[in-house]
Amino acid sequence: MHVLDILEARGLLKQTTDRDALAAALSGGPLVIYAGFDPTGDSLHVGHLMPVLSLAWLQRAGHRVLVILGGGTARVGDPTGKDKTRELITAEQIASNLESMRPQFGRFLRLEDAPGEGLGGADIHGVTFIDNAEWLMEWGYVDFLREVGSHFSVNRMLTAEGTKQRLDRNQGLSFIEFNYHLLQSYDFLHLFRERGCTVQVGGDDQWFHIVGGADLIRRAAGGHAFGMTVPLLQTADGKKMGKTESGAVWLDRDKLCPYDFFQYWLNVHDDDVEKLLKLYTWLELDVIAELCRAEGQGLREAKRVLAREATRIVHGDDDAADADYVSRVLFGKGELSADDRARIVRVLGSSGTFPHTAMALPAPWEDCAVAADLCASKGEARRLVKQGGARTWNDRVDDPLAPVTEPSVLWAGKKKAALITAG
Repeated sequence: MHVLDILEARGLLKQTTDRDALAAALSGGPLVIYAGFDPTGDSLHVGHLMPVLSLAWLQRAGHRVLVILGGGTARVGDPTGKDKTRELITAEQIASNLESMRPQFGRFLRLEDAPGEGLGGADIHGVTFIDNAEWLMEWGYVDFLREVGSHFSVNRMLTAEGTKQRLDRNQGLSFIEFNYHLLQSYDFLHLFRERGCTVQVGGDDQWFHIVGGADLIRRAAGGHAFGMTVPLLQTADGKKMGKTESGAVWLDRDKLCPYDFFQYWLNVHDDDVEKLLKLYTWLELDVIAELCRAEGQGLREAKRVLAREATRIVHGDDDAADADYVSRVLFGKGELSADDRARIVRVLGSSGTFPHTAMALPAPWEDCAVAADLCASKGEARRLVKQGGARTWNDRVDDPLAPVTEPSVLWAGKKKAALITAG
């Protein structure tokens, strides 16, 4: 398959500036392709992964990939999709965010050359990282206006969807935000001139900026360049995806631990499973189709494959195996060995969402249940025990004063659980 067909089949292609010409160019030899990421936060999230994975498929097809870390553009802030001006962040915070984000790309993109290991035996060229502060911060304001700003029409800039929405809602747009379009467009021109870059990849909300860059290349350099976008991450019913109760689905394990990351994918809507398997795994399309033909328990297993594969490419084999194991065993039946219990405690202890209470052990079961908010009072805990709904691990509790002697998972009924650790 042509790499554009692969991207389209996997749901990673929304718009292109000239599909036929781009397809021909991609077939004609290695192109230099870039995507930019502003370090306005200290971690990528699953929304960022869509353009990153598009780059990964393009890299596998033998093309050269540039990742532009926007140390310059982050000082302005992209107004796209925002209903108010971003809070400006300091140069020190931008530098810190850059260093935090940079290693995450290596989980998906090849950092070193690998001759003959791409799609169809194409060479894989190692990714190149560049900070656009290298060229943006060198400009003088008047020089930038003369050399770059002169190619842009204010009338056209006012038609950009994000700008139009802000103005229609009387939400205002600061002058610094209005200039962001010029900066991103210039990035493309600079990379065209200095690196021979002819393709930009971005989210579909970046279409106006991408087209602006390609147009600037034509106007200022007489060149021809292409743009392509990935769709925005949405559920089957059109709602924005990639959020949990506690916030974004981050790739940084300190912001969202691997177990919680796994659980996010395990709990997606049935209608989204096939789409997400295509987007967030390396599985072949025929394998995905076979997985998603199933219903009931078979579809639940497809979700588990999605959770395991997505966690594996972000966090690695060991963390994916741990998360999958705990998810299966914790909600299962039967006796748990000491090793089982230790592994579950270790994984759940790092979770930000699984209820976790530290207390002095040993302690009566009823005290632990109250401390962990499994029961509102000791009286409620005693009634639960009497009704047969109290468990430590998979063992029924018959005495509310039975001691909890070691880190354990306590259950109130079939669905309400908490981890108790010593502390």
